[in-house]
Amino acid sequence: MDLKDIQNLIKFVAKSGASEVKLETEDVKITIKTGGDEKTETQTYVQQIPMGAPIAQAPVAPVQQQVLETEAAKPSASDEENSKYITVKSPIIGTFYRKPSPDKPNFVEVGTEISVGDTVCVIEAMKLFNEIESEISGKIVKVLVDDSSPVEFDQPLFLVDPS
Repeated sequence: MDLKDIQNLIKFVAKSGASEVKLETEDVKITIKTGGDEKTETQTYVQQIPMGAPIAQAPVAPVQQQVLETEAAKPSASDEENSKYITVKSPIIGTFYRKPSPDKPNFVEVGTEISVGDTVCVIEAMKLFNEIESEISGKIVKVLVDDSSPVEFDQPLFLVDPS
């Protein structure tokens, strides 16, 4: 489990409203405790469980790595289809929202024609809602991110057909 997985788990637990979550795997033990309304901080404890002498599996790891490299090297059919589309990417880290507010309609849907400067979504970062405007004209082909989900810098948000 890497740092990114732990951070995503912390965000999930904070949003879920659970007061305590414990997770144990072979090599990591994590306890996440959140306070009630009077206490808004999240406490996280990560404990590495000591392992015995490593088991000799040297031949297995390189074989798995080769398989992953081979699969990654092959372009999939969807990648070839998507190559004719332009990707609208997130300019900042934050939470992606398709609507200006919960009671309003989505900014764009699949099939919506957009122009340069049209608002396509909102990304919340540090309690500020940043309207993301299109830098291209075209037709929305696919929405790549679920509403109210965290996004990273340069993460693809939409596929746009420029024709």
